[in-house]
Amino acid sequence: MKLQTTVEVDVKVRDLPFWLALNRYPGFGPQKFKKLCALSACLSDWFINDRPTAQFTEWLRSNRLPLVEMDWKGVEKDLAWALKADCHILRLTDSDYPKRLRHIPSPPPVLFVKGNVALLEQPQIGMVGSRHPTQEGLENAFQFAKQLSHWGLIVTSGLAQGIDGACHKGALQGKSPTIAVLGNGLNEIYPKKHHPLAMSILANGALVSEIPIDSPPRKEHFPRRNRIISGLSYGIIVVEAAKKSGSLITANYAIEQGREVFALPGSIHNPLAKGCHQLIREGAICIEDVNQVLEVLAPVLTEFHGDASINFNDTISQGSNQLFIQEEIHSHTQDPMEATLMAALSDICTPIDVIVQQTGLSAQQVSVLLLSLELNGQVKSVPGGIIRLNNR
Repeated sequence: MKLQTTVEVDVKVRDLPFWLALNRYPGFGPQKFKKLCALSACLSDWFINDRPTAQFTEWLRSNRLPLVEMDWKGVEKDLAWALKADCHILRLTDSDYPKRLRHIPSPPPVLFVKGNVALLEQPQIGMVGSRHPTQEGLENAFQFAKQLSHWGLIVTSGLAQGIDGACHKGALQGKSPTIAVLGNGLNEIYPKKHHPLAMSILANGALVSEIPIDSPPRKEHFPRRNRIISGLSYGIIVVEAAKKSGSLITANYAIEQGREVFALPGSIHNPLAKGCHQLIREGAICIEDVNQVLEVLAPVLTEFHGDASINFNDTISQGSNQLFIQEEIHSHTQDPMEATLMAALSDICTPIDVIVQQTGLSAQQVSVLLLSLELNGQVKSVPGGIIRLNNR
């Protein structure tokens, strides 16, 4: 990350309150910020004693913006938050603002970041999908995120329930941090049940938002949030999505921003596969395993990781997905949870919800173990559930 000069820091300290005030001003979005900054790089030039100059008042009128009082109390909350440990506020004009995000059509004028701010410049893959996915969708999201994290990609998602949460959890099981982009102020975690997950993310990763610190989640915030996920990333993976879905909004942003779009296919009878199938028909890359993502993004990782990418490229040519899965299988040898799960299975089909009930394991634990066992030839997925194979 580029270090800021003393002059840059001084300018930021003087100018930041005015950026935050306009970030809270009704109707003052990214395009208005760009337009105003083109006239004067220092937004403080438009104020005298914290009040808009006559020239700025006229500018607001000419741009059809309401004339309202600046929310200076709200600005004080933003600034107080920034004084806390690992809390950062980045302006669009700051040298440490993420470069990829800066060049999208409507970059956030202000970014609030809690955690490791340097991660925003590292190679990221966005992952999105349904808030109400199938069990298979959750498994796919978890495993793809885990393996992509293993190979040096930061998984960026939205902390929502469903696919987003599975992606963050999978990434946390890999070797790289994960980033969550929220649709509300960072004073609050939404949904509340993901507070423990957010704390796990913060151990090495980051939470990001363009929304003022004390702003609650609102419906209109989430489509805006999606452009940040795609803007930070080199590509977007859509795991499961209905035809009318917020995930397709993210995919459209990715296309507009020149990012790669990947989609996982599914059953023609699954409504949550229809959005992915639509994206594939429109030119998205159809992926069935993690190698197909790694092959596309190999140049990015090679450039970023330097010599460390040699093994990465060699592994792709050999089938990195299979090698990585085998590593995970061996790590589960003699695992008591695996033994408990196997004891609940027979050559008669057992539904997954019954397995969860009989073993006392969580659905996520059962899913991860079943995937490894199936790849190892010990169980098989069949319509309606799982059967145990008697070849071991």
